[in-house]
Amino acid sequence: MRLLPALPLAARGGRAVAAAIALLFLAGDAPEAGGGQSSAPGVPACDPDNGGLELPDGFCALVVADGLGGIRHIDVAANGDIYIRNRGVRGGRGEATGDGIVALRDADGDGRAEVIERFGDDFGSGLELRDGYLYASTSTEVFRYALTPGRLVPTGQPELIVSGFPVQRGHRDKAFAFDEDGNIYVNVGAPSNACQQRARTAGSPGRQPCPERERQASVWRFDADRPGQTQADDGYKFAHGTRNLLGMAWDPATRAVYAMQHGRDSLATLFGSYFDYAESAELPSEELFRLRDGADFGWPYCYYDHFLDRRVLAPEYGGDGEAEGDCGRYERPLVAFPGHWAPHDMLFYTGDQFPERYRDGAFVAFHGSWNRAPMEQQGYQVAFAPRRDGEFTGKWETFAGGFAAESPLVSPQDAAHRPAGIGQGPDGSVYVTDDAGGRVWRIVYRGM
Repeated sequence: MRLLPALPLAARGGRAVAAAIALLFLAGDAPEAGGGQSSAPGVPACDPDNGGLELPDGFCALVVADGLGGIRHIDVAANGDIYIRNRGVRGGRGEATGDGIVALRDADGDGRAEVIERFGDDFGSGLELRDGYLYASTSTEVFRYALTPGRLVPTGQPELIVSGFPVQRGHRDKAFAFDEDGNIYVNVGAPSNACQQRARTAGSPGRQPCPERERQASVWRFDADRPGQTQADDGYKFAHGTRNLLGMAWDPATRAVYAMQHGRDSLATLFGSYFDYAESAELPSEELFRLRDGADFGWPYCYYDHFLDRRVLAPEYGGDGEAEGDCGRYERPLVAFPGHWAPHDMLFYTGDQFPERYRDGAFVAFHGSWNRAPMEQQGYQVAFAPRRDGEFTGKWETFAGGFAAESPLVSPQDAAHRPAGIGQGPDGSVYVTDDAGGRVWRIVYRGM
């Protein structure tokens, strides 16, 4: 087994940066965090402790609402109304009790949600506003509500846009994104970890070819405005070889859809002769992709190793952690993050409140790991991946931390908060949701 090289500062989760900032606070040299100050006229005062978040200098945060349940993806309307998807329990349409979507309104302009309404008899993760409609998804459908100006909650019934996705237990959430040409792109996750003949069984080989790549492990394109579509009859397989993409976003600057992949699990427990637990904790990478028509990202045959800086054969298909095989034929990631951080959402910032450097890059909300044991669990942050002249540099940095609170974190159940959704408000503020504590933060820039 090879020794893993030391990670650069950013890839170590920014712990050294956080420690340095903490020392500055103790010395009294750092600017006051939050402290009730506003970043600009019309921007609300922040919480003295930033709602528990650790942010770069010049930023502060306030808690918009708390205790909302298993909330995931978020979007903010032009008037400031907030809509959040509630994942709730596992299941599809008809299993909830009218709280599948949470709607928030700040009635007095203080940045807090005084009005909280719930609607929708279904649970899920995907949600986005588009052209006067609120789109949401279950594990097998995408539907939309027509919104009425001035009203927080829609009055009509949802309209079914796409249905007929496979019923599956694993990786069932249907994240989606829109382009500017009237299309919707829907993630159909792989139902397994690595397409083994016997799922999650030590030493079991992978199926060849993997049948899950036919209708799953792929991204499908549909007409965003045509009701009554099905995957089988109306879908177009746009990209494939993707294990599970929960973070998807359209970038108007490059006119392309990007996505964050959840990498496979359990290298050490399934193939301990090739991998130790330290390697299994760090590998494979969580990958940021640009989705192109016909692109193949190689799941389940290959995975990306950010230490080797290349794709290698999965052990189910003859790999040993080093062998490349024909993996060079598959698309490379634009940015590779440490393993098992669980990217749940992403955002291309288009506002003008944040400093200019944040207007050319992507924010990624990492839900945090569950399977790095016996090593410490990691992730639990919002990261920023910068670009230069429209091209990702391959680097990343921690933008918002402090979600887990517990340190060292041994079990994900001990995390106070787990980021699950990220959205942008009309004034350029950034909102982050948490499905462990049900909290919503609003992050603003107040200047240096």
